[in-house]
Amino acid sequence: MSRRIFFDGLNLALERGTGIATYTRMLTALAREAGDEVGLVYASPRRPLRDKRLRRYDFIGPRRPGLLVSKMRGRWNDVVDQLECVTGLRPAPVSVPALEDGPDLPALDHLPAHDHLYAARNLFGRATRYFGWSARFVELDFAVRPDILHCTYPMPIRARGARSVYTIHDLIPLRLPGTTLDSKRAMYRLLGRIAATADHIVTVSEHSRRDIIELLGADPARVTNTYEAVEFPRELVERPDDVVAGDLASRYRLEAKSYLLFFGAIEPKKNVKALIEAYQQSGVAAPLVIVGGGGWSNQTETLMLRRIAEDEAELPPEKRKVRQFDYASRSALASLIKGARAVVFPSLYEGFGLPVLEAMLLGTPVITSRTSSLPEIGGDAALYVDPHDTADIARAIRTITADSDLRAELSRRGLEQAEKFSVGRYRERVAALYDRLA
Repeated sequence: MSRRIFFDGLNLALERGTGIATYTRMLTALAREAGDEVGLVYASPRRPLRDKRLRRYDFIGPRRPGLLVSKMRGRWNDVVDQLECVTGLRPAPVSVPALEDGPDLPALDHLPAHDHLYAARNLFGRATRYFGWSARFVELDFAVRPDILHCTYPMPIRARGARSVYTIHDLIPLRLPGTTLDSKRAMYRLLGRIAATADHIVTVSEHSRRDIIELLGADPARVTNTYEAVEFPRELVERPDDVVAGDLASRYRLEAKSYLLFFGAIEPKKNVKALIEAYQQSGVAAPLVIVGGGGWSNQTETLMLRRIAEDEAELPPEKRKVRQFDYASRSALASLIKGARAVVFPSLYEGFGLPVLEAMLLGTPVITSRTSSLPEIGGDAALYVDPHDTADIARAIRTITADSDLRAELSRRGLEQAEKFSVGRYRERVAALYDRLA
């Protein structure tokens, strides 16, 4: 049975994406494969133009800083935005031009395949502010109404005439309040309202499902754990070892199977400070490669990495003990994972833990934490540590670096464990969820 399912573009619009953007892309792809119509709704920096042809070019244009406006005009726009929320918003339909309409247009890598596309000025920001003072959700009135609006991140919006589905990946703001920037009071109010009123809540691990039921009081019948799935293009998964080695040497001056790898945002819950300290305590010869930037409250980690870089500045890159790269493309990341001796991911808390699954899928042994959802994902295919104990992490680093038989066994088990989170199984779980709501 064909359905019309709309998804938010909150994380899809980010230039480098996020784990939630990856999650949303997977959902949209699976919905289209199932024969459903897919819609996307984005926030635009300006009010969509009335001229539909100009509107589509304006939507895909480069995201330049907005023109300076007076404080008075900015305040007036804020007032108008909030007043419009009271009666509901009607997002403007956007038709993206075909390539022949504009061969010099920028690539729309952030835009999944879709049947319907909508935009509204500052949609997500204004909805958050509106909920803050009114405790009400913004009603969206689409020209083509969806059967389901699936928000892939908690936000106070719903669609008229549609079933409301929200993904709550985790309750980190409530479980580890010091590791996020969210206003805890505002987040608790929003999550509580979603738990009480949503047609359904989706989450990504049994650990998170228990949290949602226990901390938010959600009806267990309305909370479904679908887990997640990860998919690399076949050519990346099957990339020969010699090609991986050449890619690592040319891009990063790294030798395959000679280094340890961490990838993820550098922020409190990722526990990068403890990782660096444990690595230094371990005394292993294999360098530590950190792929991650952005994040927040990472002044300590940034200073540590800067000092290490200064101390090793006179050494050639291939001789440096700790190396950091802010970003890696999907192709480069696949080579880095496949070429690592092990992935080390001692996170304090994860709703799912995509890096663990990505490493297992590519046959790389993993060190990770025995906390939150991570043992669910790693199963018996990971070496577990106490993320609060740097000595424990250091021991695991020494063990996995030195023991080739252990690495081979974890690699074998990891490939089997990753099958439990295959795209095929994920497709079945998601389809069953939408079927119950149709």
